[in-house]
Amino acid sequence: MERDDVIEYSLDNHHSEEQGKKIRKGIWMVTLIMAVITAVEVYLGAAWRDIFPNSWQSVKWSFIVLTLVKATFIVMRFMHLGDERRNVRAMILLPYGLFVLYLIWIALWESNYIERALHHFL
Repeated sequence: MERDDVIEYSLDNHHSEEQGKKIRKGIWMVTLIMAVITAVEVYLGAAWRDIFPNSWQSVKWSFIVLTLVKATFIVMRFMHLGDERRNVRAMILLPYGLFVLYLIWIALWESNYIERALHHFL
């Protein structure tokens, strides 16, 4: 028995094959960029003592920057915010950007406090 309540969205595509190839190419490009960034993060996490032997602060900032780049790709491509007008993007991203900067500041401030407290007790 065939169901008649399921809508097949793939049959309702109204773009050419050329446009479809362009869309798929963009998705693959973003996937590749995010995979490369993730690989860099994993390598950095595994070998940070060799790359930054005396600077844990550099490792923290590297992870923060790489994570923000990945979040930007996700928001712009997969949440379709990159297709919006500039003012709409600013209106949506500015509060979130300020909030993320605030969270980064809190995380760095607290991590430095905990590090100093541990050195005091040890």
